[in-house]
Amino acid sequence: MDEEYDVIVLGTGLKECILSGLLSVDGLKVLHMDRNDYYGGDSTSLNLNQLWKKFRGEEKPPAHLGASRDYNVDMVPKFMMANGTLVRTLIHTDVTKYLSFKAVDGSYVFSKGKIHKVPATDMEALRSPLMGLFEKRRARNFFIYVQDYNDADPKTHQGCDLTRMTTKELIAKHGLSDDTVDFIGHALALHRDDRYLNEPAIDTVKRMKLYAESLARFQGGSPYIYPLYGLGELPQAFARLSAVYGGTYMLNKPECKVEFDMEGKVCGVTSEGETAKCKKVVCDPSYLPNKVRKIGKVARAIAIMSHPIPNANESHSVQIILPQKQLGRRSDMYVFCCSYTHNVAPKGKFIAFVSAEAETDNPQSELKPGIDLLGSVDELFFDMYDRYEPVNEPSLDNCFVSASYDATTHFETTVTDVLNMYTMITGKTVDLSVDLSAASAAEEY
Repeated sequence: MDEEYDVIVLGTGLKECILSGLLSVDGLKVLHMDRNDYYGGDSTSLNLNQLWKKFRGEEKPPAHLGASRDYNVDMVPKFMMANGTLVRTLIHTDVTKYLSFKAVDGSYVFSKGKIHKVPATDMEALRSPLMGLFEKRRARNFFIYVQDYNDADPKTHQGCDLTRMTTKELIAKHGLSDDTVDFIGHALALHRDDRYLNEPAIDTVKRMKLYAESLARFQGGSPYIYPLYGLGELPQAFARLSAVYGGTYMLNKPECKVEFDMEGKVCGVTSEGETAKCKKVVCDPSYLPNKVRKIGKVARAIAIMSHPIPNANESHSVQIILPQKQLGRRSDMYVFCCSYTHNVAPKGKFIAFVSAEAETDNPQSELKPGIDLLGSVDELFFDMYDRYEPVNEPSLDNCFVSASYDATTHFETTVTDVLNMYTMITGKTVDLSVDLSAASAAEEY
């Protein structure tokens, strides 16, 4: 271990593994360490016995739930946008050859006490029960505007400068109702709260276009895809990539202590009496607690069920977004469901998650609106974890700390954090202008 590395990465969460892979591909000498004896960190997948141990201690899971090894329960459940940044990163790095994906069946939004399929195109808007007749026409015109919008072609802007016009102003121009704005902003553009209304409209329009492009890519019921056997496969796939390019991995390394020189710059990491020297450290918040601050909590419920979520068209995999306004909250709530069709549970079993930024200390009552959508459950677990973000200045100490995972059930915010960190570490941007069709051979849809 007494060697010198360009970068030492601490923790094998998804963010750290993506960065380790990208940096290794760039030709940097990378050492990747984890205090745990498994990959994934906070974003690992657990089998049934591990799930029971985490939440029920010494109890054993009931036999009727099936074999433990047939479960892959994600601790940070998230779907991927089929045309989104994570998929482009997977293709850019050729990690797709280690993974198989399957399309997600449904994308829904909670409105006035019911769940509805999210309309993503002008034609779907006309058919949606979310809106009355006149509102449908207005929404259709707005969808056509978004679909036709092209940054490089001023004729498609209809006189609007979306870099200056707020989302609220663009919506007012099209005369859309508050309820329509609610599902567009939260279920299509995937904003987590209503702050976007006062921000430049260009971001919302680009997010809506990404949703529609992702939906069109596989002609499925949603814009999302998800790996077979769950998200625990992702960190391992990037770890393999790093190893192919010369990265060194060490699991089960206790007390990884980051060492600093006289100027406060990182100079190495010590574990079990040995120090590996390095120029930079990348890690999750748990390895450098004095360089992060707590910014909130995530409340989460995990349910094992024997049926799909009711009123969701018998979907075996589905995302439901509950916009904040519908619940009187400050941020959205998310329902995520997957099943044996994605190989995360035995045949006939479904895994559902309800998550939200915690606004109280009582996840049971706080998550009730989402849990009520699940129908009967075989088992239910509750969890809360703290969220942290870095407060250090990486240019001064060469420490690059990732932010904790948020409550969303999609990956767009996660990958943005990774790509920003990559640019801070290397001074470069990842070229994600990849041929998405190149992935099809390695994917199972």
